[in-house]
Amino acid sequence: MELYEAVSPLDFRYYGGSEAVMKKLLPYVSEAAYVKYQAKVEAALVRTLAKHNICSHEIADEVERAAEEVTAAEVYEEQSRIRHNIRSLVNVMRRKISPDARPYVHLFATSADILDTATALRFKELTQNVVLPDLIELENRFIDLAREHAGTVQIGRTHGQHAEPITFGYAMALYVSRIGNRIELIDRASQNLRGQFSGAVGAFNGLALIVEQPEQMEADLLAELGLKPSDTHTSTQCVEPEFITDLAYAITSAYTILANFADDIRHLYRTEIAEISKQYDPQLVGSSTMPHKINPETYETVKGLWKAYVPRMTTVFMDQILEHQRDLTNSASSRFLTELFTAFDYSIYRLIRALGEMDVKVDNMERNLEASAGDTVAEPIYLLMAYYGFPDAYDHTRKLVAQVHETGRQLTELLWADETLQPFLENLTPIQQEALRDPKKYIGVSVQRTHATCDEWEERVQEVLTTCG
Repeated sequence: MELYEAVSPLDFRYYGGSEAVMKKLLPYVSEAAYVKYQAKVEAALVRTLAKHNICSHEIADEVERAAEEVTAAEVYEEQSRIRHNIRSLVNVMRRKISPDARPYVHLFATSADILDTATALRFKELTQNVVLPDLIELENRFIDLAREHAGTVQIGRTHGQHAEPITFGYAMALYVSRIGNRIELIDRASQNLRGQFSGAVGAFNGLALIVEQPEQMEADLLAELGLKPSDTHTSTQCVEPEFITDLAYAITSAYTILANFADDIRHLYRTEIAEISKQYDPQLVGSSTMPHKINPETYETVKGLWKAYVPRMTTVFMDQILEHQRDLTNSASSRFLTELFTAFDYSIYRLIRALGEMDVKVDNMERNLEASAGDTVAEPIYLLMAYYGFPDAYDHTRKLVAQVHETGRQLTELLWADETLQPFLENLTPIQQEALRDPKKYIGVSVQRTHATCDEWEERVQEVLTTCG
């Protein structure tokens, strides 16, 4: 099938539209990859049987070779005939091995043992090998941006209005911290994914007829794959769903932070703000009719994709509910979970590229700060006057602000001309006086906290990175 004959825009426009992203993700998120992971679990099962002397290691070798040869096309062709996915996989594998080896393929297993274990394994490897390294690369770009602009003064905004000065680096340091926390959460959740080998109702019914400690065989099988069983080796036919739910939540939570950042930057693109833009590229087109336009298209794309995929978390929660030992109400819906990870990683890729093209308009940041410089000193006036004992400092400052609107005079001018404040103004230190005269000096510990935040998360995400891949 041609790429542009695909139904989902994710396939033909976004992840499928970037060869580099697609190449990284295909070994994990494609249906062919899922079949390969299922075959890998079946091979590990026979290898475990061999270690427990139920079959020979030569048989395990034979099954392992067959598992490596299996293709999704073969499995789906068989499924069109018998209408069962895992039995189709088993049939295809059995055709590739000797009659002596055939009895051991899928022995003592049920479909969910293979499917849930394969799901855990592929999402663990997808997260550790692709998603986390990419997210850590984005985090490092944020760290670089925050350090570069640790001292670039910018007006802070609350409720969409000018509030008090901060620095642009400090604003970016917030995202360094938020993304860093999600990196650690995603890492923990992916390392905690579980598999199983416990049979049709999860109680080791068949396996217990053969071995005295079936839960040890389950643990041995999962160890072959780098996974763990449930903490108490209990299950229904399915792995407890909370493990995959936790990972999906961690990804969705991180995705929401990316969407928040995209929204923040998109607003800073606005003509009347113009604090952020994209480095000019004469080849790029911003509008089909307005040649002057430079649009925040990456940030809009990230926000739009987030809107499409964040509701998928509701489906994940709904997939936690299965009747009795198992039903199939999650069979179709759970297959779409790979799309959340795919869209998330694609959004990371787009933001990494966007940060490399970002043009921080320092002059416009200064201009916007000056536009309300006279008003921003209202807070330090009130705080310092209250600190030095002026009664009703907040209300008095509000009266000064009212005079600004009535007379058009600057708040700083009215402050120093106010006779009732003179005795208290005389107590101000040089640093405090400077903060009242120059809003660029009223940035708190923005610079220090920016560097401290970057230092901390640079070290912490490096620790995560050393365990990835």
